[in-house]
Amino acid sequence: MSNPTAAMITIGDEILSGRTQDTNMNFLAKELTARGIGLRETRVVPDVAEEIIAAVNHLRKRYTYVFTSGGIGPTHDDITADCVAAAFGVNIDVREDARAILAQNYANPEVDLNESRLRMARIPDGATLIENSVSKAPGFSLENVHVMAGVPSVFKSMVGVLLPTLRQGRAVLSLTVRAGMPEGELAGPLRELNEAWPGVDIGSYPFNRNGGFGADVVFRGDNQAELDRAAAALREYLGDRELPID
Repeated sequence: MSNPTAAMITIGDEILSGRTQDTNMNFLAKELTARGIGLRETRVVPDVAEEIIAAVNHLRKRYTYVFTSGGIGPTHDDITADCVAAAFGVNIDVREDARAILAQNYANPEVDLNESRLRMARIPDGATLIENSVSKAPGFSLENVHVMAGVPSVFKSMVGVLLPTLRQGRAVLSLTVRAGMPEGELAGPLRELNEAWPGVDIGSYPFNRNGGFGADVVFRGDNQAELDRAAAALREYLGDRELPID
């Protein structure tokens, strides 16, 4: 069975405007890679219902899992939950189990749990809750779509709860060789390596240090022996132009 695949949708005008720097994608990518789930696509969409719905519907049909980040708070522009409900064609309303979780934050929930805060307890029909140990307000999963907060500490908490419940694949291994030559000289040999080792993904990441050009060549795959052999072939080609990795 092949490894599961994933996509991520980051939702929010503040990301697209540059006011907020997204770190959730990098965190999620690392966590998925460690579990053999391939992150194949990411999108950033504004707080526009039509665009969120379209992204959810397209990606949920294409990948094993879809993860969303952002837009499930108490304000008027937090519309992710409504959009996911619309994408699936189900109703959404305040759910009592989510309301009870939120109530734990307040000494007098009958007063403090106002209409705005109750927006965070609106859950689409058929969804299961994702625990939030940081601020209580839950995320939710509906079929293969997993809806989580955009605040990094909350997002990380939810990911930690969610990922162990999902189907995982063979972990993706990696091995890096540092070449003391520019990519223009490496391109041919790397093409030959790619043809010789089709089961290994080979990426080249150039750098310029102290006036010298080089590249980190990263070998990725799920077979350590193949990675070792492909890397050994590159090392043989490089000879004394292989650089130590700090």
